Amino acid sequence: MIMATFAIGDVQGCYKDFRQLLDLIRFDRANDRLWLGGEGGNRGPDSLSVLRFVRELNSAVTMVLGNHDLHLLMVAAGCSGLHRKDTLEDILAAPDRDELLHWLRHQRLLHVDGHYVMVHAGLLPSWSVAQAALLAQAVEGVLRSENFHKFCSHMYGNQPDRWDDSLEGYARLRVIINAMTRMRVCTPDGKMDFAHKGLVRDIPAGYLPWFELPNRASREATVICGHWSALGLQIRSDLIALDTGCLWGRSLTAIRLEDRKVFQVSCAAPEATRRLQ
Repeated sequence: MIMATFAIGDVQGCYKDFRQLLDLIRFDRANDRLWLGGEGGNRGPDSLSVLRFVRELNSAVTMVLGNHDLHLLMVAAGCSGLHRKDTLEDILAAPDRDELLHWLRHQRLLHVDGHYVMVHAGLLPSWSVAQAALLAQAVEGVLRSENFHKFCSHMYGNQPDRWDDSLEGYARLRVIINAMTRMRVCTPDGKMDFAHKGLVRDIPAGYLPWFELPNRASREATVICGHWSALGLQIRSDLIALDTGCLWGRSLTAIRLEDRKVFQVSCAAPEATRRLQ
């Protein structure tokens, strides 16, 4: 019998803080379940340990893919180079690299359980939960297939910047990935802006946080997400936003879904991250 389900925000390679938070919530891998909203690795000091530990949790963990997770897969496949702030070298040089990457390719883009929906970034306003689940499955199928290496050379790009049911091929898959792993704001008709990463008060004119859009088709569900550290912790009937900026020296957050109790540990920004701020 499952005792408790805990959802945790972006870990981003902050392994010590992650383990400290698991100790705080007294996580029991035999009886509890852990939901991770993506970004297990990158930018933090020990991405390799995070991925190894999460993989070893096996059925006790459900993780959705974030943009940094997909970036790792792209770099490993030779479809992208490392960025200035990346800390993925330890994974790429690890003796168990292939096993870790295979496991990562088989994680979900979207997780639905009852009235909860977990996704790294967000859902476009026209998408119902049922439609979003089908769209995510299409991407997951490609990521797990023999066509992955062909697909990854077409994955990056900001266009198309909105959903259209008539989209096909790589353009269709790209919009799904961009919405679910990169989006923070969009217009009422679903046009995404990927440049804004800051505070809500500084959002460009004409755009809103994706979860504030009127008549959003997924509004009856509770969407659990991360990705937007400047947003901070948000808990509402339709939203649980959990990226509280551990990487930047703020905190790492867990929420127990059964009673919405919040648990946090304070994080110290890695020296490399402090130099980049």
